[in-house]
Amino acid sequence: MQSDVIVSDNAITGTLKKLETGDLVDAWGEGYFLALRFSDIPESATSVKVGLDPSYGNGLVEIINDPDRNGAWRITSPSDQVFKVVTTDGTNTVEKTYDLSGLVLE
Repeated sequence: MQSDVIVSDNAITGTLKKLETGDLVDAWGEGYFLALRFSDIPESATSVKVGLDPSYGNGLVEIINDPDRNGAWRITSPSDQVFKVVTTDGTNTVEKTYDLSGLVLE
């Protein structure tokens, strides 16, 4: 599905292979999917929302109570989409945006 995917600074790079079968395809149709695991969530966080902008219909999703903190997103245009992480600790909100233009769709 993907290889050599790296999150570094404000960019996500690597190679995404087209999926034509499987659970993700059953839900979203054939395409390129970026799968991520979120492991560096601050203990003080009360909300962490992640997703693509523009999205494929679901916008940002809350992951703070997701036990495995995994997610997969359908990438339709790496040059036009960005990945966002919005973290709130109850009073402060920090938004990080990651450039996807370094993703290669095979």
